[in-house]
Amino acid sequence: MRAAQADVLAERTRRLLDEARYLNLATVSADGEPWVATLQYAWLGDPLRLVFGSAAVSQHGRDIAARPRVSGSLFVAGGDGGGLDVGALDGAQFSGRCTALTGGDLERYHGFFYEALFPDERERARWQLPPAELRAPAVHRLYLVEVERWWLVDTRTWEQDRIDRRLEVPLKQVQLG
Repeated sequence: MRAAQADVLAERTRRLLDEARYLNLATVSADGEPWVATLQYAWLGDPLRLVFGSAAVSQHGRDIAARPRVSGSLFVAGGDGGGLDVGALDGAQFSGRCTALTGGDLERYHGFFYEALFPDERERARWQLPPAELRAPAVHRLYLVEVERWWLVDTRTWEQDRIDRRLEVPLKQVQLG
């Protein structure tokens, strides 16, 4: 991949991660049943990781405990809501491994997650759960998705043939830090 192309893909990836407020996370239960949850998240680069909070007893929480492999998507619609602006649309899909954060990892990501979701200190104080309320046997958890593969919507040819394609972005070649 050329450096200029890697820069463009990294910029698109950063824009998506910054502007999309929610991700759709797909899981599979121990019995093989699929599930998708829409979750608010925070992200870190190099390597790409996504952090979200949820209840351990939720369907996706139980699925992750049984099968930590996940996939997901996020998108930004752009435009002013007055119609479809194909140039303003962008999206990504990913796959990776998801785990509930414990011990030192919980301590490491806790402050980052809440500061990213609630930049205003007063609002953060209102919603932030202390680490003790994010450890078993408490109901809530913080989860970490270690993204292994990342695809962007390939917008280069859609206007000609209307085929919705994806372009895999080699994360090792795209610096997000």
